[in-house]
Amino acid sequence: MPIAAKSIMPCLWFDTEAEVAAKHYVSIFPNAKLGKISRYGKEGRDIHGKEAGSVMSVGFELDGLRFLALNGGPLFKFTEAVSFQILCDTQEDVDYFWSKLAEGGSEGRCGWLKDKFGLSWQVVPTALPQLLQSSNAEKAQRAMRAMLQMRKLDIAALQQAAA
Repeated sequence: MPIAAKSIMPCLWFDTEAEVAAKHYVSIFPNAKLGKISRYGKEGRDIHGKEAGSVMSVGFELDGLRFLALNGGPLFKFTEAVSFQILCDTQEDVDYFWSKLAEGGSEGRCGWLKDKFGLSWQVVPTALPQLLQSSNAEKAQRAMRAMLQMRKLDIAALQQAAA
């Protein structure tokens, strides 16, 4: 019998910051909304260690993609092994998402950053894959060389390098 997933929803594990993080992400993305908040009860305190009434999970949506933020405790941390990629049509969008998400976090190379909660994001102009997949190998390599020198990606500089 085949199994079909109705949807896949990323679950982001936080220590205690699930509600703050969900509200932060919803404030950044234009097509976003906060969902239901679930709270820990008395049951299972010996296992999860959380106070009854404290936030257990927060649902939220970013541009149609549903997420769940979970207050699971300090056991697990985010790593770069998982990141969320934001494809941007304009430099204005790249600049906006870069500044909002990098605030309080750290800037990486090649369009990568970590937000203030340690979650990794890639802020990528839609022009980049087109440049890197050019049928002209030299053009693609020039774009790659330029990208490798950047932190926040600059569309005009990438296009100029490729040309």
